[in-house]
Amino acid sequence: MRAGLEVHQQLRTGKLFCRCPCEFSETVTGTFVRRLIAASGEDRSIDPAARFQASRDLLYRYEVTPTSCLVEADEEPPHPLDPNALETALIVSRMLGARVVDEVEIMRKIVVDGSNTSGFQRTALIAVDGVLEVDGRRISIDSISLEEDAARKTAEAPGEVTYRLDRLGIPLLEIATAPEITSGREARAVAEEIGALVRATDRVRRGIGSIREDLNVSADGGRRIEIKGVQELRSIEQYVEGEVERQNLLLRIRETLRQRKAKPPAGDPVDLTDLFESMTEGPLAARAGRARRIFAVALPGFAGLLRSPPGSSERLGRELADYARAFGLAGLLHSDELPGYGVDEGRVADVRSRLGLAPEDAFVLLADASEARSRAVAESIARRAAQAIEGIPGETRDPLPDGRTRYSRPIPGRHRMYPETDVPPIPIRPADLARIDTMLPERPSELRSRLAHDYRLPDDLVRQLVAAGEAARFELLAKRGHPATLVARLLTQDLPPIERVSASTGAELSGEMLDAVLRASERGLFAKEGIPAVLRELAGGARDVAAAAERAGLSGLGDDELERVVREVVGRNRALLAERGEEAFQPLMGDVMKVVRGRRDGQEVAQRLRRAIEQARAGMGA
Repeated sequence: MRAGLEVHQQLRTGKLFCRCPCEFSETVTGTFVRRLIAASGEDRSIDPAARFQASRDLLYRYEVTPTSCLVEADEEPPHPLDPNALETALIVSRMLGARVVDEVEIMRKIVVDGSNTSGFQRTALIAVDGVLEVDGRRISIDSISLEEDAARKTAEAPGEVTYRLDRLGIPLLEIATAPEITSGREARAVAEEIGALVRATDRVRRGIGSIREDLNVSADGGRRIEIKGVQELRSIEQYVEGEVERQNLLLRIRETLRQRKAKPPAGDPVDLTDLFESMTEGPLAARAGRARRIFAVALPGFAGLLRSPPGSSERLGRELADYARAFGLAGLLHSDELPGYGVDEGRVADVRSRLGLAPEDAFVLLADASEARSRAVAESIARRAAQAIEGIPGETRDPLPDGRTRYSRPIPGRHRMYPETDVPPIPIRPADLARIDTMLPERPSELRSRLAHDYRLPDDLVRQLVAAGEAARFELLAKRGHPATLVARLLTQDLPPIERVSASTGAELSGEMLDAVLRASERGLFAKEGIPAVLRELAGGARDVAAAAERAGLSGLGDDELERVVREVVGRNRALLAERGEEAFQPLMGDVMKVVRGRRDGQEVAQRLRRAIEQARAGMGA
């Protein structure tokens, strides 16, 4: 197999073609609606992905926020490209050793899925022919580009999709690799290294959704499939390996169909509504007060090939159902899963008879209130079944939470590009690049080596620090005297889930704030085990460290009170001491820590408990 990555990283600047802030907002100040049609690109051809999206005939509703303006609404021409975003793109290009273009030309990329109010996305090529070294391998970087992020989808209804404009126009840095990746594990490693490199600039946005990966995967003998918008690094390997499995299954199905000399389906749907009029159960049953038609599509030679083979979760029947869903239908039924779903053996036989099917033939059933849409879906299913005889169609697929993917639209091509006439080209001069070269940060490999040497950290912890982009905060805190390992684990393990809370409340957990929390712990206000709890309270809006400690129930615990807690626990468990002796330490330590966790250091508590146990056993004559 071969795979390539397109990493999309949001930048921490103003929006790309206006000066609105790059901030999400839950405040909606107004709405408007649009319908979009597919236009031709520079070569006067209409891109198949654009044609498909336009054929869905959806209404798009847009929510206006305080962080959007008339540029996002496509009611005002774009402003000049944000200079800070361009500077960041140039820095990353030079870090990757790429060849920067002489002049940045802004292009329009036709996108009519509603995610852009204008029907196109502005994009600009910045550099080509870079290289990234990952675990001793050199991975080619085909291109580095700047483009606008899309509006974010907030709701869907039949025939309508709602988008919010706060994300539209946020600068995206796109880094595309060559198809040189040979495994899912390597794809994850490459994505991790690219993420570490862009975060080293300290010019990118952080948090869920700020970096997304598109995976381009092909199995041996298969076709390039684009998996769009993977957000979790740990999922990359699963999606890549799952796509290889899916393509291999489809290639096996192709061979079986060719052995059977299967012919492409005619694509003419047959109205079988009369066969199902008396059904009262299942997805094909008539709904009270709702008209619906039921159509069948014959699939000659497909019997037994629509269900999952043993040991696989993939199946051709799901592929066909995804095409139905793309047109708004809930799904379909196919003959390999019937009888079932309220369809008995008699009706299956009637369908096969009406369609004139042989034993090796299959069929699908679909129902909808719209006859025109049902016919369009039936034709789409027939085309997809015909493609199964040829092999694997190139397409774009959406990632699902369980690691599978779902058909989204045809894979786009070069037909969707044409020049942007509202933004002038930007020349890149040798003097510009010379200035950029003075601004380059340490590359991740150099940074990892230095951190491991200077702070004597384990390799896995160093990798986590650099991958998370936390090296700067780590060094700030470590140079102020805080234990390096404690700080590293705090930044890579304890802090990320807490920062998701702070992102929603607006409370900033800066390096200075972390320093104050660590110093309070070192002064004895609370134990180091209580640091995450204090940070959670600060993220939740506590005014200062002392207030956060109090809200977390971690106010200081004096020596006398600690001694009292230890003796009470030992006193309540004398029978356990008599039975288990020194082995009683662990359960007793657990009981003490339930009371004092986060308020006193665990090692000190253990010392006091051991001393109390020895004294108690001595008094018992043990």
